[in-house]
Formats: sequence, C-alpha cells, structure tokens
Amino acid sequence: MSQKRWTFKRILKEIASTLIIFFLISMVLNYVRKPDVTENIYDYQLMDIAETKVNFEEYKGKPLLVHFWATWCATCKLEVSNIERISKEYNVVTIAVTSGINESLNTYMNENKLTYRVINDFNGELSKKFNIGAYPSTLIYNKKGELKFTEIGYSTTLGLQARLELLK
Repeated sequence: MSQKRWTFKRILKEIASTLIIFFLISMVLNYVRKPDVTENIYDYQLMDIAETKVNFEEYKGKPLLVHFWATWCATCKLEVSNIERISKEYNVVTIAVTSGINESLNTYMNENKLTYRVINDFNGELSKKFNIGAYPSTLIYNKKGELKFTEIGYSTTLGLQARLELLK
C-alpha cells in the first residue's frame, strides 16, 4: 500500500474542497432554516433607540437591509463590524430582539462604536410577527420594497454587499 505525499498543491486542493463542502452545507442549512416572512416591513412605523420615528416608506428607492440581532447572541457579536461597514454605504435598519431597555442598547452601541440604526424589539413581538426564530437574521429588500433575500446566521461584509449591489 503506497501513501500519497502531502504536497503544497494537494494541501490547497484539500482546503478548497473542505471550504466548498462547508459553503454548500451552510447554504442548505440557511435555506431550510430561513423564515417564512409574510409581514411587510414597509407597513410599519417604529421608534428607534434614539426615540426617532422610523418610517420605512422613506427607504424605498434604494435597497434596504433589515437585520434582526441580539446583544446576547454570540454570532451577532461576531457580525456587528460587518453590519457597521455595510451601514456606511447602504440603508440599514437593525432590530435588537429581547436585548434590554433603550439605555442598555445605547450603551452597547457606544461601547462597540456602532452607528447603525437600531429599533428595540424589547419583548420580541416584532420578530415573532416576522417569523424570526434564529439570530442573526437578515432581510434584504429591493428598491421597490420587495423582500428578495433572507439569511440566517453569520453573513460576511462581502456577501451582504454583493446581495445589495444586485438589487441596485
């Protein structure tokens, strides 16, 4: 029985194969777990943690990313910098689910140097209306206000940016 030698080329192939398999499994899991969203975010007028009214109709004309997250969610904590980067170029409204009072959320945002818009879903009622059961969950709407993408779990900046660019 002969053993194959580990060459640099073989190691790269193994790494690439593993990453592709991981990506495919991730996509299947994402599809299976994605929420069945029947609510229309544009029907809502809510208050953000700065006590400013959020009128979603004002976001029409450009893609909108709506991101459900929680301060207690480990994956959400890993993703905050991605959402922050995206919010510098695109319309982003986030919804903090069962994460405390506005003051606590403001403290969290300041401590983490985050500037994106946050709505406090204190009791989780809004996330229930949108059938969101896992965090983070991201909804991406086109410029007409139609839901085009849903994502559960960690999203890279590049992945979010690609989806938003497709909708421009």
